[in-house]
Amino acid sequence: MNQTVLAAVRTGPGTTEIREFPLPEVPEGSALMKVEVAGICGTDVKLYAKPTIEGPVIMGHENIGIVTNASEEFMERKGVKNGDRIFVEHYVGCFNCQWCHIGEYRHCENTDWRTNTNARRYGYTSAENPYHLWGGFAEYMYLPWNAVIHKVPDGVSAELAGLVTPMSNGIQWALLDAGVGYNSTVLIQGPGQQGLSQAVACKQAGASLVIVTGTTRDKARLDLAKVLGADYVIDVQSEDALSRIMEITKGQGVDVVLDCTSGAGVTPIFLGIDALKRRGGTLLVQGELAGFPDFPLKKLTEKAITIKSARGHSYVACELALAQLASKRFPLDLLTTHRFGLKDVDRAIKAIGGGEPDVIHVSLMPWLDKEEQ
Repeated sequence: MNQTVLAAVRTGPGTTEIREFPLPEVPEGSALMKVEVAGICGTDVKLYAKPTIEGPVIMGHENIGIVTNASEEFMERKGVKNGDRIFVEHYVGCFNCQWCHIGEYRHCENTDWRTNTNARRYGYTSAENPYHLWGGFAEYMYLPWNAVIHKVPDGVSAELAGLVTPMSNGIQWALLDAGVGYNSTVLIQGPGQQGLSQAVACKQAGASLVIVTGTTRDKARLDLAKVLGADYVIDVQSEDALSRIMEITKGQGVDVVLDCTSGAGVTPIFLGIDALKRRGGTLLVQGELAGFPDFPLKKLTEKAITIKSARGHSYVACELALAQLASKRFPLDLLTTHRFGLKDVDRAIKAIGGGEPDVIHVSLMPWLDKEEQ
């Protein structure tokens, strides 16, 4: 094994350098992972352009790879061995606080980079911290005793497993948070990797109606939504979306609205509230709006709408996502549209941000350049 590790390091807004780090000597209870795939999503685009953490950061929080250099304690604790393919969640909880004890380590202060400058979270932690390798845009990652890992089922490739994060978010938000289930009617706004994953999750759970909206430039994604089980798709730029939804539902509206239009402003929220059924619907939103002075609170209370926030995934959601990928019930490999090597990290992130056509999910593969030589 090499004694140095190559990593793509974000050194400033929109700036990446390829750097070498020493291969760390792992302490007892820890391991390394040879990174096969680091998925890239819209969050990476935002944090690349406007970093919230100072100093050098190895980004990459959707990470798949092979266990290596694992200590005996790590293998016994985690139930894995060297050579196993795993998915590593980006959360690194303390496993001592109340949140961790009830299984909600995603809320642990130890991993919340927004409030804790010393937090540990893959893709969000300074490379100046001990062991350096805190992100998937590198040949190897460091796995401490409190890393949360999942074994990838046999028959699931590294690139397909790279979809676990958006798929687990889709399951968490649609099924576990918003309560989509048998005979539910659902509106999904935004046909990106999260929205498409939610479409799959809703159909798997028995939803009787799934409608996906997007814009004209989303045509390829909307077409894929139909392949993945959506019953109807709507181009909001060429149709009156609310009228079409009411036509489809015979004036009843939908049970659940899942907003995956991060950054699209208030229009999808207004549409979602109007599209919900007359009483007791659920609206799940992502927190991208800093202010909403004209928020329709009166309409919200009159319709008894429940608002829930889309925030990360749970352990259960990840396990269900892996099972979904292994089942091959849906052609989820169609979501993995682009792959890049380590030296092309800048291009890979910008591709997700609209720099290349028909991008859905990008696989950053740190060893790709060497394999192609």
